[in-house]
Parts: sequence; structure tokens; C-alpha cells
Amino acid sequence: MNYCSHCGSARLVQKVPEGDNLPRIVCEDCHTIHYQNPKIITGCLPTWEDKILLCKRAIEPRYGLWTLPAGFMENNETVEQAAVRETWEEAKATLSPLSLYVVFSLPHISQVYMMFRAKLREPTFAPGTESLEVRLFSQDEIPWEQLAFFTIRRTLTLFFQDCQTGQFPVHVGDIIPPASPPPPHS
Repeated sequence: MNYCSHCGSARLVQKVPEGDNLPRIVCEDCHTIHYQNPKIITGCLPTWEDKILLCKRAIEPRYGLWTLPAGFMENNETVEQAAVRETWEEAKATLSPLSLYVVFSLPHISQVYMMFRAKLREPTFAPGTESLEVRLFSQDEIPWEQLAFFTIRRTLTLFFQDCQTGQFPVHVGDIIPPASPPPPHS
């Protein structure tokens, strides 16, 4: 941030404002505090009978890899509206009512990931502008080595485990990337 979005001043500093406990970007002229907060990613795990709808990404990051339809929540929409919108934009699919399924915190990239379970209203779908291909996969057809994100792998793993019991609780957790391996000894 180079200029205050409130007054236009270039006199921005990073400091802990009075009454706060974290460093924030503060305008020295108008004293506006510019908070930076995590982004919310929301989407769906759409099913048809015993299959899951996946999208092959046509955008970076992770171009050409498979994912569930999901993306950033926009201002002035609910998480459910964002999940439905993302599913339409990426897969041209319509859904039955949504059920919250996973909430993952990704503190290392300041994101919160919320995925809903939903059934397709009909087995009609097509690639949107952000997808190269959209396809239904049975469990044994999932391209595990070609999944775009760890959050997608974790969501699908939980889903298939829950299918065994027929119970689909809301899963809440943190996703912390694995530590880098130590350098080899010379």
C-alpha cells in the first residue's frame, strides 16, 4: 500500500496502534488504520449419484490440475452465494441446497477455506472460463496425483471416509504446510 485509501496521503507507516496488539498500516495524516485480514475461499463438493464433479484449472496457480469448484468470496455476498457462484462460473452446474462441510484455516497464506457439500440438480455441466475440462469422477477415478491443492486432497479424503459411515459432520481444522526438509550434510 503506497497511499491512504481514505485521504490519499503517502505518509503510511506500520505500527501498533493504541489499543491494539498487532502492527497495522496507519496513515500519519488522517490516522486511518488499514486492516489486512484473511481472504475467504468458498466452493462446493458437488456430487451426482456416487461421483464427484471436478474442474481442470485453466488459470494459475496450478494450471492444468484438478480441483473442486471454489474461489474467493466477493463483497456483498454470503458464503453460500459465493460457493454457488463459483460452481456456476467454473462448471456451469446448478446445485441442490448446500450443507457446510469443511472449514480450514491456512494461516501461512492468510486464507480461510470453506467447502459445502451439494448434489447437482441434474448431470449437466460444462467448463467455465476458468476451467479446461469438467468431469464426474468415481472414487477410484480421482486423479490424486493431479489435484491442484492440498485443501482439495484433504476435503476429498474426508468425504470418502465419511461415505463409509454415512455421517457427514462439519470438519474444522488448520492446514500448516510441512516444514522444508533439512539441507543434506556435506
